[in-house]
Amino acid sequence: MDTPNLDGLKIFGSPSRYIQGPGATRILPDRLTKLGIEGPALVVASPSIRAKLDPVWTETFAAAGRTVVVRTFGGESSDEEIAANVAAVGECGAAVVVGVGGGKCLDTVRAVAGTLDLPVVNCPSVASSDAPCSALSAVYLPDGTFDHLLFYEKSAELVLVDTELVAEAPARLLVSGMGDALATWFEARTVIEARSPNQLHGSTTLAAGALARLCYDTLVTDGVAAVQAVEARSVTPALERIVEANTLLSGLGFESGGLAIAHSVHNGFTALGATHAYLHGEKVAFGLLVQLVVEGRPQSEIEEVMAFCVAVGLPVTLAGIGLADVGASDLQAVAEGTVAEGETAHHEPFPVTAGMILAGLRAADAAGRAFLAG
Repeated sequence: MDTPNLDGLKIFGSPSRYIQGPGATRILPDRLTKLGIEGPALVVASPSIRAKLDPVWTETFAAAGRTVVVRTFGGESSDEEIAANVAAVGECGAAVVVGVGGGKCLDTVRAVAGTLDLPVVNCPSVASSDAPCSALSAVYLPDGTFDHLLFYEKSAELVLVDTELVAEAPARLLVSGMGDALATWFEARTVIEARSPNQLHGSTTLAAGALARLCYDTLVTDGVAAVQAVEARSVTPALERIVEANTLLSGLGFESGGLAIAHSVHNGFTALGATHAYLHGEKVAFGLLVQLVVEGRPQSEIEEVMAFCVAVGLPVTLAGIGLADVGASDLQAVAEGTVAEGETAHHEPFPVTAGMILAGLRAADAAGRAFLAG
């Protein structure tokens, strides 16, 4: 049967359930039961989180009369890591795959669940990206270079965010999440204006646009206070709101709203090894500045975005993502990667070329340096 034509149809996607708050980890087995998910659970966890939560899972799964098998995440959402965890599901007979950790860990478990048509639960231990609420995975080569995206028809059965874990994580991770979320409204606005497809291959709903805008407004209002809360290892109302913005509002906003140049620039940057030490949201934030420059947005808007970046600690120059001495050929490679076939840079309302991106990279860097110089 041919795939139905989605042209002209509005599509909005979301997880079945979203739960956020301090101590949420302890209700995981109970929520699996309430969602009707029976059988063993395979938990794939980042190493540091596994060391912290192993006793909690042992206690709470036993109390619920459920079986849990825990596996340590290998560090990269690569085809090799996905295959290893697919094999692990077969070995333990898991009926559900649970990811606990950062964005790449969750990308991996979504790919495993998608491969096996199993339910997936995302438990981000940091608010460093909007990956938990998405129905896609970014897949990288083992060396960290972006390779391709995988898309799924279903979102997670449950997204469970323990804000005590978020408050204990390095502030840089929260800030990176704000960089990722910062682009949400501006990319969705572009997709709406261009009448381009969102990440679900449909048109953008009013709800998606409103959530994307609320995401930006929340960042501006609570971003600085949330960073201060994490630095104090404290869960505060401001931190709760930023966790929701980074995870839920941005996740729904980008997927159902759409992506444009900012995320494509991030993908272009992954071709340069010097950027691999920098986080997804840090590169997306600079990519947003490139997008605003290429789109010819008002200088006042660009400066408003730069002011927010500086206030919370996001980069506004190429030096801020490890490219202080970047050569012309490397910048050209970034520009060409940004406009590769299938990239969301082509969701703009005008044709986007590598030359335009190259000019935008240089101009955004110059604007950032001038802003920092005062």
